[in-house]
This record gives sequence, C-alpha cells and structure tokens, in this order.
Amino acid sequence: MKTQAAVLWERNTEWTVEEIELDRPKESEVLVELHASGMCHSDDHIVTGDMPFRLPCIGGHEGAGVVKEVGAHVSWLKPGDHVVFGFIPSCGRCRPCSTGHQSLCDLGAKIYSGNQIQDDTARHHLRGEDLALACGIGSFAHHTVVNEASCIKIEDHYPLDRACLLGCGFITGWGSAVYTADIAPGDTVVVAGIGGIGAAAVQGAKLAGARVIVVIDPSEYKQERAFELGATHVAASWDEAPGVVAEATWHRGADRFIAAMGVGDGQLVGKALAMTAKRGRLVVTNIHPMLERQVSVNFMDLTLQEKQIVGSLYGSANPRADIPKILEMSSAGQVDLDAMVTRTYPLDKVNDGYADMHAGKNIRGVLRYPAADLAATAG
Repeated sequence: MKTQAAVLWERNTEWTVEEIELDRPKESEVLVELHASGMCHSDDHIVTGDMPFRLPCIGGHEGAGVVKEVGAHVSWLKPGDHVVFGFIPSCGRCRPCSTGHQSLCDLGAKIYSGNQIQDDTARHHLRGEDLALACGIGSFAHHTVVNEASCIKIEDHYPLDRACLLGCGFITGWGSAVYTADIAPGDTVVVAGIGGIGAAAVQGAKLAGARVIVVIDPSEYKQERAFELGATHVAASWDEAPGVVAEATWHRGADRFIAAMGVGDGQLVGKALAMTAKRGRLVVTNIHPMLERQVSVNFMDLTLQEKQIVGSLYGSANPRADIPKILEMSSAGQVDLDAMVTRTYPLDKVNDGYADMHAGKNIRGVLRYPAADLAATAG
C-alpha cells in the first residue's frame, strides 16, 4: 500500500513528507493506521546525529492507532484493536522482561538497525531504497508496520492523541520520578528541563508525595506550566538553581534530582550532584550525545556523602502494565495528559513542531493524523 511518512535523508536537515510504499505485515508483525504521534526530542537526536539511526529514516516512536491487519503468528491482536507503541519492545520472555524490567528487554538491542525485529529486513520503501524506522516504529506516518512486541493494547475509549504520549515521554518522566528516583512522601526533588519528560516527572513527583519540587528551565512559559503541574519553586538557570535549591531545602540539598534536559551535558552532572543531598539520588534520564565521554563530578562528594548516580530508560517502567495503568489514572484525574499537549500539527507541519520545541513554546507537540479526525466525526 501507499501512505505518507516524514523521512530524514541527511543529518541536520529537515524532515520531508513523502508518499512511501508499505509492505504487508509478516508473521509476527502488525499493520497499524496511526491516529497521532508525539514529537519527542529523541527524534531530533536522529537529526543531529546524537542517536545513530541509519538513514534514510522515518521518524517517530510515540505512536497510537488502530490495528488494520495482523501477521499469521499474531494471536492476541485483531483488526480494530487500539494500540500504543512502546519504543522499547517487550518480548515477555527474556530475563529483564521476566524479572519485571520490560524497559530493558533484550529486543531493545535490535531497534538501532532500523529494520524489522523479525528478520532484519524493511517493510517501508521509497525511491528504490529501504527506509529505517525510529525505534522500529516510524510513527511519523499515517500507517506503519511494527513487530507485535512493540504493541500494547488499550481500551477503545481512550483518546489516541493523548495515549500516544505513553509510548515514550510521559512514562519516561513519570517513571523517572516514581520508579527510578523512588520518591517518597515528604521528599525534596529537583527536575531539570521541563519538556515532555520533565513535565511528566513533576506530575510523578507530586503524586508520589514530594513536599518540595524545584524546576530548572529558562522558559517562562514552561515555568508557569510547571507550577500548574505541581512545582513549588523555579530557577531560570543552572547558576540560579543552587540558591533556590538551598533555600527550598533548608540547605540540605534535594533528596532526588532528575535530569530531563533536551540534551544532556557532562559538565552539568557535577552541578546536579552538588545540589543533591546526603544519600540523595541523581537520576540521569536525558540523552547525552553518543560520543560524549567526559563528565565533571567531584567523586569525593559522591563517596563521602553516599550519593548515587543512576540511569533511567523508559522510566524503569513496565509498559504493558504501566500504559493501561496511567490511562486509568488519567481517567480518575490523578495525572493530566491534556496539560502535556501544547499544540497539535498535521504531518506536513512536522518541522514547524520541532521549531516550536527548540523555541521553548511547547511542553509536547503532537502530530494528529486524518484517521483521528475521521474517527471524531464518526463518533
């Protein structure tokens, strides 16, 4: 079949929206008509080269839509089912999955090839070339074919243009607070960077019972949104932050510090650790450039005050359990997915969405596709 997709041909250039050829799904694969896709900063890392996906590549990994066709070996999904894509596939059989760490599924090692997990070949084609897929998904498209391990079935009544956020950003930020940081009632917390991940981390910290939530972000718009989501203090810069954190925590430092900037910087790791309390935990969630090899850290501070530095992938979450759970929490008013979406765009405005992200205008932009409008009209 033919469909529309946003393709990146060269680093540091714009996405081009073109008509591509899409093959039918093979045995363990699923054809999905997408309704929406979140515009995560990680897809911009493909543009800059910080994430080394093969080019040409269809972007997007925060997608949600409706199943149209399933392969012969797919027994638990059928046409008409609503699904969210997990940017890390989950096989349910490897050691990480079987011990409750789906975010570290062994199949995740295969997504950087850009090809299908099943046989390392492509289903998406253009100009006689095979197209790679961001995270094996390629949600910057009206249709895509993915492995069943990347699909999480959800109930039909949830809005797909909000559910798509759970494919990466919201769970990554929320889980960074609730799971990786393990915030407890009364804790003091700092969140650096209030994009889609940082804003979700603020919501997670509030729900976990944090008493103080300091956010660091230069955007006045994002500072205002952070207050609405539960922040208690703001700092406009890393230079201003130590004073704000000291005053907010009675000079003890933050029990938990979550680094959620758009691009990680090794020179800021030491600054974050310095604002972390004795026995505190620094959670590094943001992506650092692949080739960055140096960080600036006072290791005497690390040792003598028993501080911790830990990484967080997909918020240390289990997407097959957490995506339905967070949707239920959203219905109950315990998390606010609507507040995460600043603007929506059609697929052909994908570059405008990323321009707005870089300008600090969006918490999260969402691409909304024709299928979503048709469903709304039919409803």
